[in-house]
Amino acid sequence: MVARAVVNRPSVAEPFRGVRVSHRAPRPRAPYASDPERSRGRFHREAASPTRSAFQRDRDRILHSTAFRRLTHKTQVFVYHEGDHFRSRLTHSLEVAQIARSIARTLGLDEDLAEAIALAHDLGHPPFGHAGERALDQAMAGFGGFDHNAQSLAIVTGLERKYASFDGLNLTWETLEGIVKHNGPLIPPAGGEGGRPGTPLPPAIAAYCERHDLELHTHPGPEDQVAALSDDIAYNNHDLDDGFRAGFLAAGELAEVPLAGRFYGEVTRAHGALEGGRLIYEINRRLITLMIEDAVAETRARLAKVGAGSPEEVRAAPQPVVGFTGAVEAELAALRAFLHARVYRHEHIVTVMGGAERIVTDLFGRYLADPARMPEKWRARAAGEGELERARHVADFIAGMTDRYAIGEHRRLFDDTPELI
Repeated sequence: MVARAVVNRPSVAEPFRGVRVSHRAPRPRAPYASDPERSRGRFHREAASPTRSAFQRDRDRILHSTAFRRLTHKTQVFVYHEGDHFRSRLTHSLEVAQIARSIARTLGLDEDLAEAIALAHDLGHPPFGHAGERALDQAMAGFGGFDHNAQSLAIVTGLERKYASFDGLNLTWETLEGIVKHNGPLIPPAGGEGGRPGTPLPPAIAAYCERHDLELHTHPGPEDQVAALSDDIAYNNHDLDDGFRAGFLAAGELAEVPLAGRFYGEVTRAHGALEGGRLIYEINRRLITLMIEDAVAETRARLAKVGAGSPEEVRAAPQPVVGFTGAVEAELAALRAFLHARVYRHEHIVTVMGGAERIVTDLFGRYLADPARMPEKWRARAAGEGELERARHVADFIAGMTDRYAIGEHRRLFDDTPELI
């Protein structure tokens, strides 16, 4: 008979020693939270899912979309081939979604809706980040311009073509609202002020809202506002991280960085001299925690002040209910200015993005003059169209490109493609 070793295992009910186990129940839904059971629905009627809420279904459709996959090779700040560890539009969107879920959970909001909007907010970005958007907007100046939020709406309501019964993803009204109003109301209420004075309404948004009113004069719902704030938290932190890793900032300079610098002394006192990667991460994680905690406290105060008891009352509030305190917002403005000067306007970034803008501008001009240079399905859409419609098709085609596809197309069509290094 073989003796068996006796292994002492904790019982199911016994937590491992030294590990704190939380058995907290899920937070109850706040009265001002969006409720998937009360969603305003989809443009095309569909049977409800037996296993997922309406907002969970939106999130899943976005994750499985072609446009979402393409974000893997779309620029955040650095072009995809400059390094494996720099953020892309995809990793940025995932970080925004994680922060949005955390804030939504704490506030008793619908996490799935906040996540869906966060994942979708950059679907409409063209290749090469804001440089690509500037170039495409200039190229489309005579045709209504280009706006990445409007392009995101165009993608999820038409350009994604995979379902048998409709074009687009047929997302709920609440998710579409969050995509369109990512930066707040677009038009003023009747007889009032607000929106974006002097900024024309993007044609794609105006056309869609004629058949499906997204109430462009109101603030977005609470989950939408959380997603927008999470975007600010994510990009300010990871652009600082990427700028440091790119060598644009020295370790000793981190003490002088607005907002983030307050943690430099705390980290070095606690851990001594750290190598750069650990140092910037320790600063960043403290900064993200500060910004989340500040936003949660300020949002609770604003909600109490307006007495919001429903998502509609959040939309009708005179100001956004989700935001930072005045003190942190002022420091954040200083951090944005610092990043603009030291990262976004760094000589290397300016040079690379100048070449990227030229690629987009050249491609637009060539395709508009000769649509036969586009792939068959895009060529067919442009055939027989007027110049305005053809320009829109060309912009849609270019906006869907990844960085590497745009570079490859430029090399195919031109002899002097800029080297983006």
